[in-house]
Amino acid sequence: MTDIRVPTLGESVTEATIGKWFKKPGDAVAVDEPLVELETDKVTIEVPAPAAGVLSEIAAKDGETVAVGAILGQLKEGAGGAKAAATATGAPDKKTSTTQPINAAQETPKPRAQDKPEASTPPAPSVRKLSAESGVDSSAASGTGKDGRVTKGDMMAAIERAASAPIPVGQPSAQMRAPSPADDASREERVKMTRLRQTIARRLKDAQNTAAMLTTFNEVDMTAVMHMRNQYKDLFEKKHGVKLGFMGFFVRACVQALKEIPAVNAEIDGTDLIYKNYYHVGVAVGTEKGLVVPVVRDCDHKSLADIEKTITEYGKRARDGQLKIEEMQGGTFTISNGGVYGSLMSTPILNAPQSGILGMHKIQERPVVVAGKVEIRPMMYLALSYDHRIVDGREAVIFLVRVKDNLEDPARIVLDL
Repeated sequence: MTDIRVPTLGESVTEATIGKWFKKPGDAVAVDEPLVELETDKVTIEVPAPAAGVLSEIAAKDGETVAVGAILGQLKEGAGGAKAAATATGAPDKKTSTTQPINAAQETPKPRAQDKPEASTPPAPSVRKLSAESGVDSSAASGTGKDGRVTKGDMMAAIERAASAPIPVGQPSAQMRAPSPADDASREERVKMTRLRQTIARRLKDAQNTAAMLTTFNEVDMTAVMHMRNQYKDLFEKKHGVKLGFMGFFVRACVQALKEIPAVNAEIDGTDLIYKNYYHVGVAVGTEKGLVVPVVRDCDHKSLADIEKTITEYGKRARDGQLKIEEMQGGTFTISNGGVYGSLMSTPILNAPQSGILGMHKIQERPVVVAGKVEIRPMMYLALSYDHRIVDGREAVIFLVRVKDNLEDPARIVLDL
């Protein structure tokens, strides 16, 4: 038998949700044929068959949350006929039966929900994380997973029970809304949140609960960047085959500021601070399924044209749902451009475990004082949300001022000043 396991999803992704199985027990599969769809917080990935053979068992059903490395099912290797495998596993004969008899593996009594896994088996990462954040011991949860293991759902249920106790601990249980009047209820539509949306919601709230998040603001005069862009955009596109946008300037401006203020490019790991001497910038892209953040790696070694090409390609594939999980991992800083939707100002939420995110906004002509005179200039508000546990207020302000300086005098970007 060959185990089918949850693959490594990236250093900051520890679990996934079973979207759907493409095969059922007894089905013959070819090597690398998609077996099951997994949903993470940002993308959907398919797990291929590690070998040719017959799917003999499904251990994690649709909708269940599984940790990296967990067993999804088992595969009986060899193309030697699905019939023999079906007999061995007790798969039903499609012509004569619609129920599946108990196979040899199923005859062994499984642990009851209240049984605990062996002491040598550690809790899943998601369970440990919830336990640490809430203060509720995982041993207080009734395990309903394989071999009696405590699942994330079990842990969340235990936290909710603890929250309803006289002495509150951990996170409060979710509040249900009061019923609407009958007339209003008849005009409402209730739609269950997708697993993907639930995960996004939870991660965003986790970022708020974990980080000491604060936002500082500034504004930038976009006159110089717009002038340079208008002057060279045709020549740039002709030479490099991609349009000259604003994002490349912002990425380069941020990288120079990150080099000066390394705390904004760092993260917390337990009681340690990890300072990263590389610059992988995530660029938020809106899609029909939600916001995804592909990462442009080693931006300090990329030209403006290379950055624009990468962002354009990522944006297209993000909207087509073709981004790979590894293309959204490893970011050290994030840029989110709400200006494309008309946002004038916002406070972006951190992309954990990063300690900084820059919010770009709409360019709007406003009267400003220049050399003692009032002039109309194309202005943009900038917002830097940062983790105050790592980044001091002084550092945050200096970082944002450096970004402003680089954009108002783009020669600094070209000359690396």
